[in-house]
This record gives sequence, structure tokens and C-alpha cells, in this order.
Amino acid sequence: MSKRYCVVTYGCQMNEWDSEVMAGIVEEMGYTRADRPAAADLVLVNTCCVRQTAENKVWGLLGSLGRLKRLRPEMIIAVTGCMPQQEGVAAEIRRRFPFVDLVIGTYNRHELAGLLRRVEEEGPLVAVQPEACCIPEGLPVKRESRIRAWVPVMYGCNNFCAYCVVPYVRGRERSRRPEDVVREVEGLAAAGYREVVLLGQNVNAYGRGLSPRVTFADLLEMVNGMEGLWRIRYTTSHPRDFDERLVETVARLEKVCENFHLPVQAGSDRILKLMRRGYTRDGYLNLVQQIRRAVPGASITTDIMVGFPGETEEDFAATLELVREAGFDQAFTFVYNRRRGTPAASLPDQVPEEVKSRRCQELIALQQSIGLERNRAEEGKVHEVLVEGPSATDPAKLTGRTRTNKTVVFRGGAGLAGKLVTVRITAAHLTYLEGEVVQNECRA
Repeated sequence: MSKRYCVVTYGCQMNEWDSEVMAGIVEEMGYTRADRPAAADLVLVNTCCVRQTAENKVWGLLGSLGRLKRLRPEMIIAVTGCMPQQEGVAAEIRRRFPFVDLVIGTYNRHELAGLLRRVEEEGPLVAVQPEACCIPEGLPVKRESRIRAWVPVMYGCNNFCAYCVVPYVRGRERSRRPEDVVREVEGLAAAGYREVVLLGQNVNAYGRGLSPRVTFADLLEMVNGMEGLWRIRYTTSHPRDFDERLVETVARLEKVCENFHLPVQAGSDRILKLMRRGYTRDGYLNLVQQIRRAVPGASITTDIMVGFPGETEEDFAATLELVREAGFDQAFTFVYNRRRGTPAASLPDQVPEEVKSRRCQELIALQQSIGLERNRAEEGKVHEVLVEGPSATDPAKLTGRTRTNKTVVFRGGAGLAGKLVTVRITAAHLTYLEGEVVQNECRA
């Protein structure tokens, strides 16, 4: 009987991709998937440290895994991801949770098979490299979807925003060679994948350091020509690097979807400067206007941080006003958390937790009203929807996404999964749309 594994993932899409790679590696070793840690012989915990809430979830999970380990001491528990890459955290994990068998940094995961064999032979092991040595290609991947696929195009970040740990735990920017990206996408299209999501901490920076230089706009051009591929998405973009040529390229290429995720973080120039974001409020709003002119009907989403050190009521009011002006379809809002090793952690005038909470609730209420209004504007319109499968909340219905990345729920047969259908929007809600299929307008 084969051994079983379970991967628990926290954090961003890049972590989801990393988990698919680790699943591919251990399945090549003969493991089969378990649906929960209690049923697994190997538990891989893929961590995130961007926010304190993500770290807290990891600490809580490790406590519960300790109870499982006492019942089944032969179980292997491995902790990987961004948390162990932080200075001192790998040692802290081993000190607080000595039952953890393997601690792996972000630069070592391609070595997972060999590390697991060493654990079986030698016992507990810590493998955390201080920096990346290469971009491993050709790794096995166990993809979660048969319709949409993550495709990393670059790793790391050079921006060093004052609040962010990503450059410290993911390293400097490293771009994959375009021919490797193209080869992977060709294989996915040939295997029946209809949509790819190009990943990077800042995809707009793709190609820096490559010789000859290839920009992200160039890469989109290459991928757009793939036969059998229907849709291209990408995440995440830095507003500072979203230039006019990239806007024009997205507007022109038929397979690149009309959805722009542009993290603004704050609406006050003073706070943006303290954050080291590299753009101004007016510069950001000008980019939004440029996109709306070039890509009518585009959806624009964002990330916004509340309570950065020194944020005053006036600064927060500027953020609210920017949200009103930009008219985001959706905003991912969160309160500032101190992150060890970042410049913002030692800034004066840290905002009290109760103030951050109040401001965040006010921001959420504003954005929800704007988002619902934008969704209601979709009622009566017809959209091309890529069907993903049964709805998680109502298995009698199907769910899919528009090109603008809005979720649509509608009635239809299971045979529509993986197809493009034309759907008329009949009702709008805060987080999704309802619709009805326009008959005889679908393609496989």
C-alpha cells in the first residue's frame, strides 16, 4: 500500500504553484494524495509570512499536528514556504515544535525528494539556503485544475517596500527564459488547458537581466500566439512599472483578459512615500484612467493597507477618496502588521489596533457599496464565461468566470465544464453574478 501525503497551503498564488510542484515531486516518489492531514503519512505545510494572521494559522496548525504525531510517530511533518526563510524562524520552528521532521526554505523545495530520503535515513533536518542559486526547470507538477494553470515567469522582488518581507524571503528578481515559459504553455495548451495565469511578485519587471532583453509585453505577445489556449491572465502587477506599451499590448491581444490587478496600498502621497511605493496618487489615478480609455469595460481590482505607521485621519481620508475616484470592482483590504526585518517595523507613530480596525471597516463598507454598484451595472449584459464546474455553494448550478474575472453562477449541464459559454447576467450580488446560458453559443 502506498504512502499518502497532504499539502496545506497558505498565502499567494505563487505558494499555490509551489504546492503543486511539491505534490508532483512526492507523487513521483510513489505517494498518493490524502484529503486531510490525519489520513497522511507525509504532511507538507506551505507557509506565508506576509501578514501576521497567516503566521498565526501556521502556529495553530503545527500545534494540532503535534497531537497527530504523538499518535502516529512515523508520520513525517515538513514545514516550508516563506516563514522558514526569515532569519531565525527555522530554528524557532524546531525549538517550539521539535516533532517537525523537515524545515525547507523557499530556495530548496526542488530538492524535496532527496531531503525526504535523508529524513528517513538520518532524522530531522533543516535545509534553508540564504539565497537562490538557479531557476530549476522541468519539475513535476500535480495541478489542481484541468482548466486553468499557474505558470511562473519570474521569482523574487527588487522593490523593497517598507512594510514587505517578500524581497527578503523570495530573493532578488529572477526571470525565466522566454523559451522555457513558451514551452510550458505550449505543453499546457496541448494537454487541454484553456487558461494560464502568468505569475510573479511583479510580472511587469519580467525580463530585466535577460540577454537579449525581453519585456513582459513581449512575453504576452509570444504566449498569445499559442494554438488551443483561450485566455491569459497575470498577477501581480506593480503600478509603477505598468507602462503605456503594456496597457496597449493588453488592449490589443485577444487572449489577454480585461482584468487589471493594481495594488495601490494607500491614497496619500505622504504615506506612499513612506511605504517606498515609487508612484504618486495622481500617477496611479492617471494609470487607471489610461486603462479605462484603452480597455473599455475592464475590471480593476486592488490591494489597500490601512494603518501604516504615521497614517493620520487625513491620510486615511485621502485613501477613501482615491477609492471613490478609481471605482474598483474589488479591493483586498487589510491592516498593517509589523513584519520582522522590514523598515516599517521600527517606524515611530505606530497606529493603535482599534484605530486600524475602525478604519478598515469603514474602507470595506465603502468598497462593498462601490463593488455592488459595479456588479449591478452588469445586469442584462452578455459575457463569455469559462465554465469551471459545479458551484461550491449550490452543486445544482455551474460556476465560471468572465474575462473580467467576475464569478458567474448559472444553470447548465455538467458537460459544459471546460467550455466557453455565452451567459446573460440576470442578477448581481456583492461577490458574484447570476446568469442564464444563451443557448447554442458555446464551444469546446
